[in-house]
Amino acid sequence: MQLDKLVHFHKALGDPTRIRIISLLKQGPLHGQAIANKLGLKPPTITHHVAKLRDTGLVYQRRDRNTIYFYLDHKKLEVNANAILKIGEETRVTQEMQVEEKDKLSIIKNFFDADGTLKQIPSQQKKKLVALAYMIRQLQPGKTYNEKEINEYIKQYHEDFATIRREWVMHHFMYRENGQYELNPKEMWPVVF
Repeated sequence: MQLDKLVHFHKALGDPTRIRIISLLKQGPLHGQAIANKLGLKPPTITHHVAKLRDTGLVYQRRDRNTIYFYLDHKKLEVNANAILKIGEETRVTQEMQVEEKDKLSIIKNFFDADGTLKQIPSQQKKKLVALAYMIRQLQPGKTYNEKEINEYIKQYHEDFATIRREWVMHHFMYRENGQYELNPKEMWPVVF
């Protein structure tokens, strides 16, 4: 699923008009007529290209009275643009973020109770990544989970399932599309437990 998402992203950017739209939206939100005027194109053409960008999640819209403004999701653009560089890497983290096995076990001991529940979500990034990797280790690679299944799984570790779920996706442990979740290959994980 992750590779398909990456291909879809690059196909969407395979048009000069869409790249020009992204360039304009980097400066701030615009409505369709403003984009059309700046690019010297007709509004239906802009609607077509914005729809393609919206399908990838790079652009989202908000209505202000009778006008729809388009916004660029800067974070999603950055993550997707850099994703191709990370394919095949053993790890995405720098040397200072790598964690020795003994340190991983120490973090687990400090942040998890004897029954396996997470005492608190670590605030330090390195420790948080270890805790996230520890909690996700029993999910099956290649299996697609719906949101309810993921929430129930997380509840065995911590009550704030929404935060844990979001952290898994943000740190590339897991991929989400249309309410369906799937583990990413371990090569994409920042920490492997």
